[in-house]
Amino acid sequence: MQPHFTGTALITDDVPDLGVFYATVLEADVEGGDPFARVTVPGAVLSFFSTQGMEAMVPGSTAAAARGGFTLEFRVTDVDARHERLSAQGVEILKPPTTQPWGRRSVWLRDPDGNIVNLYQET
Repeated sequence: MQPHFTGTALITDDVPDLGVFYATVLEADVEGGDPFARVTVPGAVLSFFSTQGMEAMVPGSTAAAARGGFTLEFRVTDVDARHERLSAQGVEILKPPTTQPWGRRSVWLRDPDGNIVNLYQET
């Protein structure tokens, strides 16, 4: 059987803050709390685990980790509507809605840990 990607976990110093951010962006519910929470969207789970919890499980495991080193992508149906709603809620917009030469329309956000979030739609 081929591996089936089901999600990713972000290691963070502030699980509740990151959970609320992604719940707002993805219009989903946060399950759990500190030290572990998750937001489920169709096809995958985005988890948040505390740095302290990770270090307790595997000492030294976060020594080489850096914040803001990821770009997470989510396909949405209306980039412009998402941009308008998130801008009004004070979410940091890195790049306003733009149609790329390859046909995707996207808006880029920054999460509280510095990661880029790309919300896109196929045009």
